[in-house]
Amino acid sequence: MTVRLLVTRPAPDAERTAAALRARGHAVIVAPLLRIEPLKDAEIGPGPWAAVLVTSANAAAAIAAHKASAALRSLPVFAVGERSAEAMRAVGFANVVSAGGDAADLARRVAAQLKSGAPLLHLAGADRSGDLAGALGAQGFAVCTVVVYRAVAAAELPPAAAEAFAAGIDGVLHFSRRSAKAYLHTTRKLGDVALNAPTHFCLSAQVAEPLVRAGAGRVRIAPQPTKAALIALIPAA
Repeated sequence: MTVRLLVTRPAPDAERTAAALRARGHAVIVAPLLRIEPLKDAEIGPGPWAAVLVTSANAAAAIAAHKASAALRSLPVFAVGERSAEAMRAVGFANVVSAGGDAADLARRVAAQLKSGAPLLHLAGADRSGDLAGALGAQGFAVCTVVVYRAVAAAELPPAAAEAFAAGIDGVLHFSRRSAKAYLHTTRKLGDVALNAPTHFCLSAQVAEPLVRAGAGRVRIAPQPTKAALIALIPAA
């Protein structure tokens, strides 16, 4: 049976996710609820930096458009996962290590490979989950967090999503806590059609928390915070 799914993550990641789901035989509607805006005037100090840290692939596009990009490309990069690592390589960073997990995994990888006290540059979003700087600071690292992009939430449900709910949706994929909150806000008038009718497939417990708190009855959480693990939760068509 074909599973009807809604993907609400920002473009272009939403289209890549949709392609992977369609390859498994699912019917997918793409309706981004967040728009990523690079902050081209973000103030990045001269350093020196021992390494760059990124906790989202969105940081890659943001730093590629920044005037400091060329000066940073020779530095090693520690990325939270393979998707963010690939994105940094794609914009010219050659020495990139993937922690293969979440922010806690990234902190452990950095602590294992760099000398305590090393000055680190975290290229971050305006809204962040976890405290990477605090975790590394407790181990003696000096982390400078610079906001290089922000996620702007949609004020209302995109037409494609509204039409999908009218036809019936079996599941919704949630990749971030911010997008889950945007989903709740934009679907509040739909009631149970949006909250309890579909299964909510969430990248992590932290992502799922706003949905659980709102009373969503069908929530599934990926065993690892990766796209592959999330998609594996969905029954094959």
